[in-house]
Amino acid sequence: MNSRLMPLLTVALLVVLVALPLLFILLQALFPHLAQGSLAGAFSPIPALLRDPQLPALLSGTLKIGLTVALLSALVGIPLGTLRGLFDLPLARLWDLVMLIPFLTPPYIAALSWMLALQHNGYLYQLIGFDLNDLLFSHNGIALVMTLNIFPVVYFAVSRSLLASGQHLAIVARVHGASALRAFWHVTLPMMLPALAAGVLLSFTLAIEEYGVPAALGSRAGVVMLTVGIEERLADWPIDLPGSSLLSMLLVLVALAAYTLQRKLVGNKEVTSITGKPALNKGAQLGHWRWPALVLFSLVAFVVVIMPMSSMLLSALLSTLSGGIRLENMTLRHFSALFAQHGDALDALSTSLGLAFAAALITGVIGFLAAWLVVVRKIRGAVFIDGLSLLPAVLPGVVVGVGLILLWNQPFWPVTPYNSWPILLLSYCCLLLPWPVRYVGSALKQLGGNLEPAARVHGASQFQALRYIVLPLVFPSLLAAMLMVFAIGSRELVTSLLLAPAGMQTVSVFIWRQFEQGSVGQGMAMATIAITTGLVLMLSALALMQRGERS
Repeated sequence: MNSRLMPLLTVALLVVLVALPLLFILLQALFPHLAQGSLAGAFSPIPALLRDPQLPALLSGTLKIGLTVALLSALVGIPLGTLRGLFDLPLARLWDLVMLIPFLTPPYIAALSWMLALQHNGYLYQLIGFDLNDLLFSHNGIALVMTLNIFPVVYFAVSRSLLASGQHLAIVARVHGASALRAFWHVTLPMMLPALAAGVLLSFTLAIEEYGVPAALGSRAGVVMLTVGIEERLADWPIDLPGSSLLSMLLVLVALAAYTLQRKLVGNKEVTSITGKPALNKGAQLGHWRWPALVLFSLVAFVVVIMPMSSMLLSALLSTLSGGIRLENMTLRHFSALFAQHGDALDALSTSLGLAFAAALITGVIGFLAAWLVVVRKIRGAVFIDGLSLLPAVLPGVVVGVGLILLWNQPFWPVTPYNSWPILLLSYCCLLLPWPVRYVGSALKQLGGNLEPAARVHGASQFQALRYIVLPLVFPSLLAAMLMVFAIGSRELVTSLLLAPAGMQTVSVFIWRQFEQGSVGQGMAMATIAITTGLVLMLSALALMQRGERS
């Protein structure tokens, strides 16, 4: 492949996947009659939005939920991550797996599971005689449900940063007379601050872009968020494209403001090991704190995994919810019904798996090329490629969905993917592109800059060096990222709800509609199958990552 063709192709793909949808959101927000091919009434949607009585509630609800979830995620994730990173924690790999399960579980499934467990006459009431209905359907309840799904990003950011940097400098500080607290505050904490800030930022952005939890619990709690407001303007007649576009841009601005604040606070600092690989860090002995630490992790595992997963599985096994938790009310018919209802469930499953597999391949290729051009080639315009490839990390799914609708529903396109399965594929690729870029970029930074030039000196073309030298060395990280994309794409909800054409369902849409129709058992049965599949794939990704680290 020509050395100039790869950068041009990569940039073109990034423009189509990321830049154009965002551009059309901005244009629609500024020009309300853009869909009719007119630029009349420019900027008129802005005063209309500012006069909207719902706007203060939407914005304040989003910010309150985002900040609360970020704070709670830090309060839970920092102590757990510090214990995992600094100490020789028993069953450490098991706790890592436990912390992955909430991240893998679709938030709307977790919300529905908690609702079935804690509402009036729910499973908790049936077992012990009281419920937490008032807490669940409140601002704090919604924030807690989100936190239980999101805090693992802070846990992994903190623990991996501490495992990578080790305790060598903190030990030196102790040798020179510093107390354990002083060494942690002045040495360990500053070293992990960039990773901690990134984890807290990610928890904030994940919270403000969440649609499923506020949609499931918000109406009864009186909590509204921008994501729900955007979806309502697209779903309710008359469709308000300018209003949904402006709210989408407002949501992007909130996410970018959080990102800018994080960069201002921690700058461009990074903590890396001398070798480029995590330092060997067995961790300090816990001593008499060993059992309290195990009890703490066990309690967290019970709350964030066992309780919601038990509620989900129990709902899938109960013949009727009104029949209560009784042995005679247990059945497997909801699982068998998935494969006996005119193929709808099988079609949804095969559609999700096919789209997720295609998204993994496409994002893998684009992410590999983008990371290589930025990290290794350092071509002119690398900043533009890097920015476009990582921008979807701060783009909520609902914003991507709105952008794709506006982009591809224009009359001037001779051929358009709108209202067909490729539009879903485009949305998955846009949302999940940062995964391969980040994984491959980190792997490329560990390779050094001499392998590819050495191959070129010995007669290999640039494409041959890329294919036979660079790709095999980063392939474990690339494959792990693609498995992550597959696992997350197979259960994506919000863009699937917005963009799925008539007669087409994905797993997430199937589950959502089963709940809307009152078929809770079948919805939870499908959720059980989807989460089990995703967990197997995540374990595969972890195994590949660990093998890549050892090689």
